[in-house]
Amino acid sequence: MADENLALHFACTRDEAMKFVDDAKSFWVANCGCRKSGKGCTRSRMDVCLQFRLDENWKAKPTPISLNEVKTIFQEAKEKHLVTRPFRNQQDKARIDGICFCCDDCCGYFLNSEEVCDKGKLIEETSGDDCINCGACISVCYFKARKMKDGALSIERNLCYGCGLCLDVCPVDCIKMVQREA
Repeated sequence: MADENLALHFACTRDEAMKFVDDAKSFWVANCGCRKSGKGCTRSRMDVCLQFRLDENWKAKPTPISLNEVKTIFQEAKEKHLVTRPFRNQQDKARIDGICFCCDDCCGYFLNSEEVCDKGKLIEETSGDDCINCGACISVCYFKARKMKDGALSIERNLCYGCGLCLDVCPVDCIKMVQREA
């Protein structure tokens, strides 16, 4: 896909997002624009807009934080089931400028169908033989790829963005993330 066709945001697993953190030298955090401008978020704190570089064009004033504080945000993202959505540099879309931590409670992407988010490099793969059809994964699938149909889990893989939240809640570990086919 040509860089000019890439959306500002894309979804990925927390492990993939941590690789961007590993490559960054400095960290800042700012209040999330969605949480600040909307009705507020019932899932997490407001200051979860992680940035890897300072830019005078940021809408929110960022505060410098340590790597340990970044890891705290990632831990909260795991506990609160927040999607890691890295964001690209506007001029050089090959460069990642930071990570948003999103949910369907206040995130503009989930509430506004006009906001575009690219799918990640990975996609879910669920073992039908091992799945107990408990439906635990449905509530964290903000992309609506997982549903119950006639008492069984139904998955529309074309709707999977590759965030990996379903792995967090599966009681039988029947889900894994695999490379998305081009």
